[in-house]
Amino acid sequence: MIKGVLVSVLVVVSAVALGLYIDYNNAFTGTAPSPIMQWWGEGKPRLDDGIIKPFKINFPKELLDDLHHRLSNTRPFHPPLDDVGFQYGFNTEFLQTVLDFWRTKYSWEERQNYLNSLPQYTMETQGLQIHFIHVKPKNAKGLHVYPLLLVHGWPGSVREFYDIIPLLTTPREGQDFVFEVVAPSLPGYGFSQATTRHGLGPAQVAVVLRTLMKQLGHKRYYVQGGDWGSIIVTLLAQMTRGDRILGLHTNMAYVMPTTGMMAWQIIGSWYPSVIGDETEQKYVYPMSDHYSFLLEESGYLHLQATKPDTIGVALRDSPMGLAAYILEKFSTWTDRSWKSLKDGGLLKKFKLEALLDNVMIYWMTGTITTSMRLYSEHFNRTHRALGFDQAPVKVPTAIARFPNELANQPRCFLEKKFTNLVQVTDMPTGGHFAAFEEPKLLADDIWDFVSALHHKST
Repeated sequence: MIKGVLVSVLVVVSAVALGLYIDYNNAFTGTAPSPIMQWWGEGKPRLDDGIIKPFKINFPKELLDDLHHRLSNTRPFHPPLDDVGFQYGFNTEFLQTVLDFWRTKYSWEERQNYLNSLPQYTMETQGLQIHFIHVKPKNAKGLHVYPLLLVHGWPGSVREFYDIIPLLTTPREGQDFVFEVVAPSLPGYGFSQATTRHGLGPAQVAVVLRTLMKQLGHKRYYVQGGDWGSIIVTLLAQMTRGDRILGLHTNMAYVMPTTGMMAWQIIGSWYPSVIGDETEQKYVYPMSDHYSFLLEESGYLHLQATKPDTIGVALRDSPMGLAAYILEKFSTWTDRSWKSLKDGGLLKKFKLEALLDNVMIYWMTGTITTSMRLYSEHFNRTHRALGFDQAPVKVPTAIARFPNELANQPRCFLEKKFTNLVQVTDMPTGGHFAAFEEPKLLADDIWDFVSALHHKST
């Protein structure tokens, strides 16, 4: 009888192991659907006007006066605990420094001139007025010009791209191509109109951006993104038919783990070599460290995926509350060790006026609530039912892994979804906001990726 039980157990275990192995090796199959093109504007659907309108940032004096009034009448902050940096969130002693700088030294007139230094436009796309930076290269005579769609995430904005765009649109010695950059503000972010209808998730945003590129006359182009931008450009690559997307570059590639992948990860706890060499293992182990960090940093995600409009009321009403909520992410998401510092390490990589530029875009446009709704439109059954999470990405792909990214994954996982993985670069430094923090490293990697594909095709 015991022998029979053992045989039965062995059969069950073997069947489960076989099932997990099959799942691990065959989870990403099929072709992702392309969500239908929808009207997201107010009123009844109609054709877009197709008019490209030059755009300049120019906030009314009344809004600036209101901001100054609110900053000047900010209630005293509750003092932080003794000997605490950013472990409990934004340290209010340093927040006072931010307040003083914002109120007395931050010149909106100067910053507005800087933000208007890049050509910007708006166009009606699927019923929404979409704002975008559009920079064409100078002195591109005799060069191939590749359109490149740059997509930001949350709590960022197009402000992240001001240093990297010149590095992409300026011809490089030894290269016979250059980039033409289109960097849109996501719908409901900053200067792009928000929808009044539910259902505008990342997949639908990808369709909006695809429509925008088509309106601009770009039938074939490269895409790049981090954070939401990574998810959106990955969706674009999954939707592509033919050769619309020439290549995908991302600095935050993420593969939704399958049961088989999770089992493989657990097996690797005893036999790490199944994951890869030491470089690959560090992205997985110790598992407790990685999962603890994600748990600590993902509270905002659950809140915004479930109740964005509630927290939106508080953030839309207090400029300092908004600054603390946004800028705290630029600390721990850039380097998790900075949470022990009184100033969160914010000034190690960023200038305070640059950080406040990003906050100002959210504050002055009043778009913090509509930006957060993207979370609730993504983390739901409707998105999961589309089937993108387990659909492969077949276009040529490059992935830049920055060491302080929120979540990196080993190559053996990435290859399951990104079936045409051309380039994986392990960066020497940098975190989540790569274009903002390390523009040269990111630009160099984009150039290397496109160069490899360009010379292969020619």
